[in-house]
Amino acid sequence: MSISGKWRIIEMDAWDREAIELVGPGFIEFHGQGGQFHFIAVDGWMNCRHGQRSGKPYVDFTWEGNDECDPASGRGWVKLLTDGSLTGHIYFHHGDDSGFKAIPYQEDEKGRSKVSSTTKRGLR
Repeated sequence: MSISGKWRIIEMDAWDREAIELVGPGFIEFHGQGGQFHFIAVDGWMNCRHGQRSGKPYVDFTWEGNDECDPASGRGWVKLLTDGSLTGHIYFHHGDDSGFKAIPYQEDEKGRSKVSSTTKRGLR
């Protein structure tokens, strides 16, 4: 399995689910050497370095973007877990940091984000 593609952020250490989805579904997306993410009122565009650690796909990244319309930047990492989810950590330069978990992003027939019932049970 690859890290490339769009992933739904379902948990963060520093913020609850309601906060994560304040301005829409939280996600992180990887394509080639770039990517983007969104959670709370934070949008970031990433410069990525793909590799492997202990035989598993891994990405280190730096990012620039905004936090409530103020310029923001930082770094982070993600790795693919054996259950097919991602775990990672995002750091804000001179600010907060948080671990997170993400699952493959799914949309319904109307293009809206959805979370499986299995995932919903795990979030309670």
